[in-house]
Amino acid sequence: MVTVVALPSPAANPSQTNAGDISHGRYLTIIGGCNDCHTEGYAESGGKVPQKDWLQGSVLGHRGPWGTTYAVNLRAKLATMSEAEWITYAQTLKTRPPMPWFTLNQWSIDDLRALYRYVRDLGPAGASAPAYLAPDKEPKLPYVDWKLPPPPK
Repeated sequence: MVTVVALPSPAANPSQTNAGDISHGRYLTIIGGCNDCHTEGYAESGGKVPQKDWLQGSVLGHRGPWGTTYAVNLRAKLATMSEAEWITYAQTLKTRPPMPWFTLNQWSIDDLRALYRYVRDLGPAGASAPAYLAPDKEPKLPYVDWKLPPPPK
């Protein structure tokens, strides 16, 4: 089975990106909460991390019944994808908590393009976040332990 995704007029190259795309992508990064996890120290500082350091991933683990997950370095990730690949990826992503993939799946194509163009405008920077750890593996500090209540009876 082949799935075809039709995308209206993607930018052929970065020169077709305009300031409105970049500005809107920055806005979406803020209101979408992307920095809260994907920017080291952002939430803890009340958003006082310089923009040049945004979206480089985090070493803060999120441990729960799913294992331990880490916020990926979006600047490095998107540097390896075309705009069309990013849109397909974002629309079909299904991943572990706490990433709200079910929300990202609902973004409009224009919003996904703007985010992509903003992140690409920032340029690649930073190192890879730690790899996912299975539930039986003990993560290194720092991590948040998500204690979930038992399911209702």
